[in-house]
Amino acid sequence: MKLPEDNFIALSYINTKLRDEYSSLEELCEALDVSRAYIVERMNNIGYRYDADENKFA
Repeated sequence: MKLPEDNFIALSYINTKLRDEYSSLEELCEALDVSRAYIVERMNNIGYRYDADENKFA
């Protein structure tokens, strides 16, 4: 599935997937066939950083 275009909607989508379906960002990226760098850059652009201990962008 393609990530939502809006970064804030994408943030919600990604964090929901991380909470409900995937144990790590790497696992989510593999399943969605999206690069980790792409997701991290998009989230960094709106002020969010990945927290591996919490498995979410905060």
